[in-house]
Amino acid sequence: MQESQVGMAAEMALSNRAPRDVLSEAELEEVAQRKPPTKPSLRGCLRKTRCSGSAAKSLLFRFLPFLYWLPRYPIKDWLLGDITSGFSVGIMHLPQGLAYALLAGLPPVTGLYSSFYPVFLYFFFGTSRHNSVGPFAVISVMIGSLTESMLPSENFLESTNSSNATVNEALRDAARVELVATITVLTGIFQVALGLLQFGFVVTYLSDPLVRGYTTAASVHVLVSQLKNVFGVSVGEFSGPLSMFVTVIEICKKLPETNVGTLVTAIIAMVAIFIVKELNHKFAAKLPMPIPIELVTIIVSTGISYGVNLNDKFGISVVGNIPSGLKPPVVPKFSYFGQVAGNAFAIAVVGYAICISLGKIFALKHGYKVDSNQELIALGLCNFLGGFFQCFAISCSMSRSLVQESTGGNSQVAGVIASLVILVTIIKIGELFYDLPKAILAAIIIVNLKGMFKQFSDLSMLWKSNRVDLMVWIVTFVATLILNLDIGLAASVGFGLLTVIFRTQLPHYSILGRISDTDVYRDVAEYEMAQEVPGVKIFRSSSTLYFANVELYAEALKKKCGINVDRLIGKKKKALKKLKKQQKKVEKEKAKRKKNTEDGPGVAVIELSEEESSVPSEPTLRSLKLPQPSFHAIILDFSSVSFVDTVSIKILKNIFRDFREIEVDIFIASCPGPVLAQLERGNFFSSTITKYSFFPSVHDAVVHINRERHQPSAQPSTRM
Repeated sequence: MQESQVGMAAEMALSNRAPRDVLSEAELEEVAQRKPPTKPSLRGCLRKTRCSGSAAKSLLFRFLPFLYWLPRYPIKDWLLGDITSGFSVGIMHLPQGLAYALLAGLPPVTGLYSSFYPVFLYFFFGTSRHNSVGPFAVISVMIGSLTESMLPSENFLESTNSSNATVNEALRDAARVELVATITVLTGIFQVALGLLQFGFVVTYLSDPLVRGYTTAASVHVLVSQLKNVFGVSVGEFSGPLSMFVTVIEICKKLPETNVGTLVTAIIAMVAIFIVKELNHKFAAKLPMPIPIELVTIIVSTGISYGVNLNDKFGISVVGNIPSGLKPPVVPKFSYFGQVAGNAFAIAVVGYAICISLGKIFALKHGYKVDSNQELIALGLCNFLGGFFQCFAISCSMSRSLVQESTGGNSQVAGVIASLVILVTIIKIGELFYDLPKAILAAIIIVNLKGMFKQFSDLSMLWKSNRVDLMVWIVTFVATLILNLDIGLAASVGFGLLTVIFRTQLPHYSILGRISDTDVYRDVAEYEMAQEVPGVKIFRSSSTLYFANVELYAEALKKKCGINVDRLIGKKKKALKKLKKQQKKVEKEKAKRKKNTEDGPGVAVIELSEEESSVPSEPTLRSLKLPQPSFHAIILDFSSVSFVDTVSIKILKNIFRDFREIEVDIFIASCPGPVLAQLERGNFFSSTITKYSFFPSVHDAVVHINRERHQPSAQPSTRM
């Protein structure tokens, strides 16, 4: 009674403060006498215009970030560092662009284009101040596997005067450039569309172990693809599952045909590049900028190759013609879209995942923010526009990004300087690299894989920290090696999602107890100070409830309670059935006595009514002589439940019904508002299950149960 009075007082107080939906007669007259609304004033119009103008300005700054930061650019503090950094990164772009074009199965000049156009465009759209976009080994090998499978060299064989057929490289390269340009444009379309739809979170489905396992496997693919250039042998182009192993077997068969000059050139180059890179790392603090060993190696090897004529004398394969100047844009071949859509989407997601992960690392280190959706748009525009200029898909390179940061790069201006270095190379210098041995480019690619191969150390770390993540890493690595890069990525993502499902299917179930003199409840199996509340079981799951785990949730609840609920319900049904039979037998005996009696019917009726009045209204476990549970209430802690579905609502109803059968009350605590709304929409509540069973916290539920236990006549009050 006292609680209901408090509730009525609270409702009156709320009604006095809340706005009324119905107006009184006096208020209606007052509204009718008011003047009609006047036209908006000029000041109001200006205010609206100003608001819409600021919104447009904010939108413009969002999609063109350079308009915001460039006017605030601190020239005195940053310009010198950006120029130094830009030259350093530009010098790195030159050899890596040529090498990664070879990796993608394209003419070397496309690597220079991919090092110029996207890098320059990123200045306008990117939000990371230290990311160095451009060709990247993993993306290049993904493109290379696609070009080799769709346009293998065997399709371009031409008969000559001799008995041997030769590959028309010019025709093959032109066809591959057209294909890759189409892939790059489609990759950009996917990235821009995902960015505009605010789908930057899609990369969250690529966990860190998955990405690292995938890039490690991709680096193995890169290594295998360059062995033919290291040994100077000619092997077929294989694609599909197990293609990498077929390539290795083919190379092993042709080892007797190894070109010694090519092998020696590659080994010398790899040793020189590796030693100088290690020195750069060791003396990074003392050197004003890293020694550009890759560029030096290219220049020296090109000079030696030209002077000694390595191609003619020793049969060492060279890069060949690198056309100078820029080419006009070309519309991609749209007929390829259907064939490469899946590959383009995979390239889009992997490229963005690498880019945003690096961007966030540098942003956290230097104290600025990277917009994930804008980065997706920026990368997409770089690919989309670059595809019209014969570029292949790009991402971010960790080695170049680290050099850009360590040499004083502070903003995207460094990227512009780097792109200008490449522009000069394309216009004037590129044609000088005609005699550059391909073995040198292979050596550059292989040495740059060192950082990725270091990721094998993840295995020992994950073994100690998280075995499920270790399994994701291993499965991703093995699947990518066996199934190739495209199918391997899809299989890896599928397996990663399965681990999430398995984790939610097998969560940690616990019985909570109260830490004395507090309102804190913890797992009694983990905390010695936590003691169970007498007569109350507090059950918690570490996962949400949905169709895949809700039945396991119900089973775990019954198991944790220490009583076989289903068996007890079965015994109760048998006892009730037996009781009904006994009652029917008694009724038959009464009817027989009534028939045989010599007294009047009135007396018999009176006797029968007295008998009926003595029959108990509702049988209980005690009256049925069945074992009773050691507890009278269960509290389900819903603090970890983020959503429920129709199946989980059905099972929850069954839980309420089953425990009610054995005279145990069910209460729910810490249920989030959205979950409560889902329960309402799912018709969870009824005359037997009401909101009076819900409490804001576990402690509130415990207090209520104890109070109701001592005051059974108290009326319920609204709590949610």
